[in-house]
Amino acid sequence: MAELKLAIRLDCLKLPLKKSLDVAARMGVRAVELNGRGEVHPENLTETGLRHLKKLLDERNLRVASLRFQTRRGYDNLHELQRRVEATKSAMQLAYKLGAGSVVNHIGYVPDDQADPRFETLESVLQDLGRYGAKVGAFLAAETGAESGETLASILDKDDEGFVAVAYNPGQLVVNRHDAVEALRVLRGRIQVVCATDGVLDLAAGRGIRVPIGEGTVDYPQVLATLDDAGFTGPLVVGREDSSFEEIQQGISYLQNLVLF
Repeated sequence: MAELKLAIRLDCLKLPLKKSLDVAARMGVRAVELNGRGEVHPENLTETGLRHLKKLLDERNLRVASLRFQTRRGYDNLHELQRRVEATKSAMQLAYKLGAGSVVNHIGYVPDDQADPRFETLESVLQDLGRYGAKVGAFLAAETGAESGETLASILDKDDEGFVAVAYNPGQLVVNRHDAVEALRVLRGRIQVVCATDGVLDLAAGRGIRVPIGEGTVDYPQVLATLDDAGFTGPLVVGREDSSFEEIQQGISYLQNLVLF
C-alpha cells in the first residue's frame, strides 16, 4: 500500500468541534471521522450549519473519512426499530453531503442460528439499508468485533441487490476473542473503513484488553498487505472512544512508519 489515508476519530479528542479540527490538522492527517451523535447530528445540522462545517474542513485542508453513528441498540432489537432505521438513513444522507462514503455502526447481535427471529429481523433491516445506501451514495459500514467475521459475512451476503459495507476493527475482534485474520479474509471485499485499533488476550484474566496500535497481536503489515491485494483504498481511522492524545499520535506514527520501511 503505497499511501495510507490516515484519519483521526475526532470524538476521541474530547474537545469542541472546531478545536478538534485544529488538532487534527496539526497532527498531519488529512481526514477525520465525525461523530453523528454529537455536534454533527443529522437532525440538528441545518443547511447553514452544513456549509459552516464544510468551510471549517476546507480551511484546514481536511475531508470527512467516515461518519460514526452509533445507535444505542442494534437493528435486531424491535424496540423503536423504525425510528432507528430512519435515523440511520438520515446519517447516510449527511455522510453523502459531507463527501464520506460510509456510516459506521454496530449492527447488533447476529444469531448463529439463522432460524432465530432476530436473524430475520436483522436481515430485513440490512437489506433495506443496503438498498438505501446504493440509492443515496453512502453506505452503512458494519463495525466488526461483536461476532466472528464468518458470522457477520453470513448475514451480509444474504442480499444480492443492496450493499452493506464493513468497518474492519481488528483490535475489537481480538478483544472479543475472534480471529482478526480470518475476519479479514472473509470480509475483505466489503471493507470500506479500517478502525485502526489493537488488542491482546490476557490469559490470566480470561479476556481481551485494548492496547495502543503496535503493542497487541494484530499483524498490521499483514493487514495492510491483504487490504492492498483486495484493492482497498479507504481510510484507516486511528482512535478509540477512550484513546489518549499520546496514543493517537503514536498510532499515526506507527502506521506511517510501516509504509516508509
